[in-house]
Amino acid sequence: MLTLRPAVPADAPLILEYIRELAEYEREPDAARATGADLQRYVFSDHPLVRVTLAEWEGAPAGFALWFLNFSSWEGKPGIYLEDLFVRPSFRGHGIGKALLKHLAGLAVQEGWTRFAWQVLDWNTPAIEFYEAHGAKVLRPWLNCRVEGEALHRLAEEVD
Repeated sequence: MLTLRPAVPADAPLILEYIRELAEYEREPDAARATGADLQRYVFSDHPLVRVTLAEWEGAPAGFALWFLNFSSWEGKPGIYLEDLFVRPSFRGHGIGKALLKHLAGLAVQEGWTRFAWQVLDWNTPAIEFYEAHGAKVLRPWLNCRVEGEALHRLAEEVD
């Protein structure tokens, strides 16, 4: 039996476990630096910037979706950006990933939001096939851009 529910502050240690397990799966275990304080500030504050939906299979922690709202200037409406979707290996094959996707898509439709977007690593063929099987279009001509670390500080300090 599958249960989906919004995370509560007491779930912060579990969310951190999922984040670390996902980082391990994505071959970057040292990149997961989130802390409980980060989750309290950005997920569980009075004005959260991030939301977390937890999946439980027969009462056991099985996976999560970490997401936030983005905005389409062309459409003038928000959408959902899925930062993380993770189902523990021992729980895969029960439809949990699909249920999380359906839940978030349903929320977007219910709220009148126009998009549901995320990224997938190009080497992660099982995930790409899973997403495409559920109607996702991989936008191959689009390239992701990111400024972080020292480059972010340099950009912030640039003088015109």
